Amino acid sequence: MVAVEEHFTTAAYLEVAHGLSVWPDDKTEMTFMRGLENDAALRTKLVDFEKRLQEMDLNGTDMAVLSLNPPGVQPYETESAVPLARDFNDQLAEVIKRWPTRFAGLGTVAPQDPKQAALEIERIMGPLGLGGVMIYSHTFGRYLDEPDFELLLEAAESHNAPIYLHPRAPSPQMLAPYQKYGMVAALWGYQAEAGTHAMRLILSGAFDRHPNLKVILGHLGEGLPFWTTRLDNRYAFTYRAAGQALGMVKLELTPSEYLRRNFAVTTSGMHDPEALAFCINRLGEDNVMFAIDHPYEDSTAATAFLQDADLTETQRAKISHINAERLFHISR
Repeated sequence: MVAVEEHFTTAAYLEVAHGLSVWPDDKTEMTFMRGLENDAALRTKLVDFEKRLQEMDLNGTDMAVLSLNPPGVQPYETESAVPLARDFNDQLAEVIKRWPTRFAGLGTVAPQDPKQAALEIERIMGPLGLGGVMIYSHTFGRYLDEPDFELLLEAAESHNAPIYLHPRAPSPQMLAPYQKYGMVAALWGYQAEAGTHAMRLILSGAFDRHPNLKVILGHLGEGLPFWTTRLDNRYAFTYRAAGQALGMVKLELTPSEYLRRNFAVTTSGMHDPEALAFCINRLGEDNVMFAIDHPYEDSTAATAFLQDADLTETQRAKISHINAERLFHISR
């Protein structure tokens, strides 16, 4: 079993990051995340690899694809974020070098500087030997479909670097309705944010320009697989009725076809057998992967869910490890 949304950090990273100023609109989110990182029990889960390996052995996880604790370096000013991303990726590569059969990794980049992010993707997929990149949704309220990020998308496609599009608190433009009732984080805001970001990429024509780009969504697709029929229907209707007035892009495929061609989803935090079966049916068994979302979900419950799921042996093998090994270039 290869788990693919498994967060970590290091004491060295936290010492630097917690001393940096944060983009003003990200202060609430970062106060929350820094509070988690300073909690003794959670911090141990994030930084102690020996204890993580013990937990993996107990729950039957053979390998974890590690990534930086959200929201990465994206809340920091460019001049700090770019070197911080590089330093973190070096630390990640050292962890994998020490335990090559137990850990793989997704590098982090600073989209604040798309040119430097593109260069870092080249380093991530080249000398560092990592399996892709994790991007934590919006950066300073901006999304990857915007023209300034084209260099980043080009680099990801050309270096065969899948982008794991990880949720975070909604951007300032959409934050207000989520600020009550605990909706701002994983209860509702996270999937709304990541799903919206994915839809912007689809509807912008990004996958017509980059047909080989692969994007991974957690939580069984942040709701999008369950909307495939309506997405296709409403895109066609809206484009026909008011596409020019709304600034819509004429797409080569339907939205659902991009979801099946350019996206994969993971089971992180979604221990629902009916939802899993639906996603396999809609997206195909080659586009679903196992994930725990360590340390924010229960590892034992996650592995038990997949082990007990009503799957064929082929499906179980693909979801538990084969798809991850292919997408993230894992050689075991």
